[in-house]
Amino acid sequence: MKDSESWPAPAKINLFLHVTGRRSDGYHLIQTLFQFLEVGDTLRFKISTDGQINRVTLMDNLLPSDDLAVKAASLLQKHSGTPLGADIFLEKLIPIGGGLGGGSSDAATVLVALNALWSLGWSLSLIHI
Repeated sequence: MKDSESWPAPAKINLFLHVTGRRSDGYHLIQTLFQFLEVGDTLRFKISTDGQINRVTLMDNLLPSDDLAVKAASLLQKHSGTPLGADIFLEKLIPIGGGLGGGSSDAATVLVALNALWSLGWSLSLIHI
């Protein structure tokens, strides 16, 4: 199958962040206000019929098993029941661990892009895996 168009994953900076509690699953409850930045990562996808999720781009400091983009794609695939897979190509401009939300932005972009590319038709309000 052919590659998709580019999907932007913008960096963000928190203007404020308050931790307001902790959920039962260990994640924090937060209140935040953030601003998107002009710089960001770019993702492309090649949809496959083999059901495999692969990050094609090699990265020295990030194993595919730890990649939030791969995790997001796998969870969307599982919860939607789609038999389709995807090769994920990531142009990483947001530094890993730089505090600019790169991993979470990549994951959010994966959810929106694969919802469209897999023709799931899910409302964006449903994509909160």
